[in-house]
Amino acid sequence: MNKEHVKSVFEQFEHGTTFKYLKEFTSGHINDTYFIDTEEGEKFVLQRVNHEVFKDVPALVANKVRVSKHLAAKLPELPDAEKKRRVLSFAPASTGEYHLKDDLGKFWNLTYFIDDSKVFDTVTEREVAYEGGKLFGDFIKATDDFDSALLTEVLPGFHDMKNRLGQFEEARSQASEERLAKAKSCIDRVEELREEMVILQNLKEDGQIPVRVTHNDTKISNALFDENNKGLCVIDTDTVMPGIVHYDFGDAIRTICNTAEEDEKDLDKVTFNVDYYEAYLEGFLKELHGSLNETEIKNLPLGAKTIIFIMGLRFLTDYLAGDKYYKTTYPEHNLDRAKNQLKLIESFEAQTAAIEKASESILSQIG
Repeated sequence: MNKEHVKSVFEQFEHGTTFKYLKEFTSGHINDTYFIDTEEGEKFVLQRVNHEVFKDVPALVANKVRVSKHLAAKLPELPDAEKKRRVLSFAPASTGEYHLKDDLGKFWNLTYFIDDSKVFDTVTEREVAYEGGKLFGDFIKATDDFDSALLTEVLPGFHDMKNRLGQFEEARSQASEERLAKAKSCIDRVEELREEMVILQNLKEDGQIPVRVTHNDTKISNALFDENNKGLCVIDTDTVMPGIVHYDFGDAIRTICNTAEEDEKDLDKVTFNVDYYEAYLEGFLKELHGSLNETEIKNLPLGAKTIIFIMGLRFLTDYLAGDKYYKTTYPEHNLDRAKNQLKLIESFEAQTAAIEKASESILSQIG
């Protein structure tokens, strides 16, 4: 994106500052995100939301703002400056809306940058896993009294397993022979896991698992930490919408407990870290003590396995479909991502007993 255009977009928001400098963040799969510094020292994050993926960007931004205001209202004792460090804060556009549609038909929103913070793409310390659990657990707890029906489902069927399997079948039916051959081992593994992977969906449909406000993209890089590795703020709330707790729990576990990055090609480096699982679970359940029902708690480990599967399935589906959804940097990038996630499931399964023991230990401590 042309920098002058990005600057002109920034200047159409009501922030009361003078543009000084910008740089692009490159870690996102879907959207374009820019860091903006100003002459006054105030810093911002300007995001272009991919309207080809998110069909109703105004609703998406409205979801984010509505939830942020709800979270901020839960912190009445904090001064405004500290609230801006604990909860995402949005600047309105000159139109009065919190989204902006530019003259190219692209959609933007602007948040205040949280200074003196950091993110982790991978976890190398148990404390970070624990603090991540507390942070995302608190997000679920703080929105427990928010009616999820007020949120627009910006990605219908996002974590609907039956929908994801249907997309996979369609992509497989239209894939080239070359891609089918290269993906055969992954396709076979999907078939082996298929029946188990719809259990949570069925429990939700039967009403045994309640629908809540969920983040739906709880990879550890969507948590901000302070310089002492204490949890600060949940970020990247584009996918906030109704969902079940297991997928928020599972996606965090997926990124925290993978000993390698999600596109690591050397699968010997990909293992499931049970110690980090236990640490995250402890923080998560301490924040949510008394908020989850027995069925929700019992199925948290299955939530981890299921979301790892969903991500592997999504990467595999996109590979078979010709790499239309995720940004890739080489021809088999999505296939390598899929193999990575399926290897993580294999490691998870090999340590089932240890995972169950860790869960029992945490539950006995919390009571």
